[in-house]
Amino acid sequence: MGNYSIRDFVNKTQQDQNENDYFELETDRVLEVNLNGEVWSKMGAMIAYVGSIKFERERILEHGVSKMFKKALTGEGTQLMKAKGKGRLYLADQGKKITIFDLQNESLCVNGNDLLAFEPSINWDIRLMRKMAGMMAGGLFNVMLNGKGKVAITTHFEPLTLIVKPGETVYTDPNATVAWSGNLKPEFVTDITFRTLIGRGSNESIQMAFSGEGFVIIQPFEEVYLSSDS
Repeated sequence: MGNYSIRDFVNKTQQDQNENDYFELETDRVLEVNLNGEVWSKMGAMIAYVGSIKFERERILEHGVSKMFKKALTGEGTQLMKAKGKGRLYLADQGKKITIFDLQNESLCVNGNDLLAFEPSINWDIRLMRKMAGMMAGGLFNVMLNGKGKVAITTHFEPLTLIVKPGETVYTDPNATVAWSGNLKPEFVTDITFRTLIGRGSNESIQMAFSGEGFVIIQPFEEVYLSSDS
């Protein structure tokens, strides 16, 4: 960042003291939540807060029996925490870039590992990647979000959005795929050969295939997800 006096550094990097939007980017990698009520966020995403805020880990039946079983089946389901109170809450996830969406009765599917926070007004459900190809790729589940409210997701570096058009299937690496429009239902395709099995393939043998009309958000980074028992 260069050389600064302490005063100059503080002035350049200090937080915005004003209460603005409910979700606001303090930097590209730090989300400020101007909290007056509650918000759901990824477990462990809190880096600081000002005010009277309490944190609760998601209870096993917080979102109903159906979601509980889905999360148990994934073995690595999204762990959420609820922040309640009034104040300024700061969230981040391993220095990843943050993007805020304002859903207007729209739907968005997000890789469970890339979901940072969302308003309680947003409905959500876990979608399991049932096919063997999905399990081999490590992308076992995603989260379907819909309704009206703010959603924050994370990406390694700058995201790229690919437009899916009728008759033009878009193929992506599961470990680089972050989110997609809720109307799309990706399939897994494989190109596993004997050379792949003995370690001489291209390492791109499993892809997600998106057909129809919509968009897919990818990142220039292949994020490997480890199960909770690894």
